[in-house]
Amino acid sequence: MHLKMIASVVLLSCMMPVFAESEKVVPDTPCFVPLFDGVSLDGWKVSEGAKDHWTVVEQRIVHDGQRSPGGDPNLWTEKAYRDFILKVQWRTVREPDMREVAVILPDGTYDLDEEGKQKQVSVAFSVDSGIYLRGSSKSQINIWQWPIGSGEVYGYRTDPEMSPEVVRGVTPKVCADKPLGEWNDFTIVMIGDRLSVRLNGQIVLENAQLPGVPQEGPIALQHHGDPIEFKDLFIFEIE
Repeated sequence: MHLKMIASVVLLSCMMPVFAESEKVVPDTPCFVPLFDGVSLDGWKVSEGAKDHWTVVEQRIVHDGQRSPGGDPNLWTEKAYRDFILKVQWRTVREPDMREVAVILPDGTYDLDEEGKQKQVSVAFSVDSGIYLRGSSKSQINIWQWPIGSGEVYGYRTDPEMSPEVVRGVTPKVCADKPLGEWNDFTIVMIGDRLSVRLNGQIVLENAQLPGVPQEGPIALQHHGDPIEFKDLFIFEIE
């Protein structure tokens, strides 16, 4: 069965189809459970070097963009997950600077000039972050300001051993990011080795294959050198 169909079926009892445009950002249903209680980092693992940088402020998980020595800089769930639907909101908080970044084509390859060099474009850049799935940095849902938009799986798109079909599948269909500083809404569906991602009501990845992805693992919020905020994290485990 198609991943999109499976996700809709398993949520039917919740009266909340995953890809319905009218879906509320914060699930009001017993089918989803919170990953974040709004007041603490209970249920999350944070290393000694990162504990002063991941904080809770007014029901938001906030990272200040800094890093101290001592362990993993990312924030990990204590629990491991297999198949699930994850909902999370995030926003950039840093004043942007202008950067030159590569132009990525719809098939996941780089746009090249006549000399075979990657074409570059100037963008207002504020954050490079993401969400790790099943304990793997390779299966990361990217958050950044490249023209391709957030939601791609960089570790798979840039792996030379992946087939053109896989590379195309993990490349966003559309840039659906909101303006810098506004809240963005992810719905991430992970079933088997198949992944779908909706960003702000638009499907950016649909039934993408992640060959070799672990069957189970924790979820992480990535620190990659920039401040970022997360809130309203909910998960529905698919049995």
